[in-house]
Amino acid sequence: MDIDFLANLLLVVDSGSMAEAARRVGMTPGAVAQQIQALERELGVSLFVRAGRTVIPTEAGHRVIERARGVVRGFSELKAFALEGEAAGELRIGTITTALLSLLPDVLANFATAFPQVKVLIRAGTSMELYDTLQRGDLDVAICLHPAFALPKPYDWHLLREEPIVVLAHSRLADQEPHELLRREPFIRYDRSLGGGKQADQYLRAAKIVPHELFELNSLMAIAMMVDRRLGVSLVPDIVSPLTAGLNVARMELPMKTEPRRFGLLWYRASPRGRLIKGLLQCAEQVLKQECDGVRT
Repeated sequence: MDIDFLANLLLVVDSGSMAEAARRVGMTPGAVAQQIQALERELGVSLFVRAGRTVIPTEAGHRVIERARGVVRGFSELKAFALEGEAAGELRIGTITTALLSLLPDVLANFATAFPQVKVLIRAGTSMELYDTLQRGDLDVAICLHPAFALPKPYDWHLLREEPIVVLAHSRLADQEPHELLRREPFIRYDRSLGGGKQADQYLRAAKIVPHELFELNSLMAIAMMVDRRLGVSLVPDIVSPLTAGLNVARMELPMKTEPRRFGLLWYRASPRGRLIKGLLQCAEQVLKQECDGVRT
C-alpha cells in the first residue's frame, strides 16, 4: 500500500473533493481518483460515494480514514526521526494570509539559505483552521494568532509581532480626527469572523460608533488598496508589508486604548521536526531584528 495514496485520501476528505485535493498536490483529478480506486481494490471496500461535485465517505471509508490518519502521521514522524540531526527532510508550515504576504517571504529566504536540503510545504488558512490542522498532525508549525483560550501544555508559542489597531484612511485625510472619519466616511470592514476584525468591531461598539458600512472582506491587503482608491476608511491591524508600502494611505492612532493583534509561531513541543522549527524561529527573529534596526536608522 502506497503511503502517498493514503495521504491523498485524507486530503480528499479534508478538502471535500477530488478536484480540490488534486489542485493542492499538483495532480489531475483523474490521477487522484485512480489512487482512490487502487486503495478500494486493495482493501476490498468502497471508500466514497459521490454527492454532486463532492465526495462523502462510506461507513467503511470512515473506518479506514480514522486509521489512515495515524498511519500517515506515524510514517511522517518515522521519516523525521530517521533524518534527525540532519539538515534535510520536510517542514509543513501553516500561516495566516497576512504573515504570508508580509513577514514569511523574508523568513523563508533566510531559512532556505540555512537549510537548503529541506522541502517546505505551505498552507494558508485562518488561525482556528491552522490550530485544528496542527492538532491533527497535518502541520509541523503554524504562524497564527494566539488562540483565545489557554493552550494545552504540549504546545509551545512564540510571539513574532504585535500589530496595533489603527484607522486606515487616504493620505489626504491624515489631518482629520480618527473617530470623526469612522463616523462620516464610507467604511470598509475587516471580516468579523477573524481575530483582527473582532477587535475592530469591539472597538467601534466601545466608542459607540456606527459606521456607514459599504464593504466587508477578509483581506488586509485588499482593504489597503481600496483605501488608496478612496473607497472609504477602515479599522484594521497595522500590518507591515512591502505590498502596501507605495500606497497613499495614512495609519492613524486611535484615541481610545485597545489591545494589539498578536501573531506568532505555534508548534507541538515534542515534534520530531524540532530542529527545523527552531531554525525557522531563528530566521524569523533575524528578520524582525533587521526590521527593527531599519526603523531605528
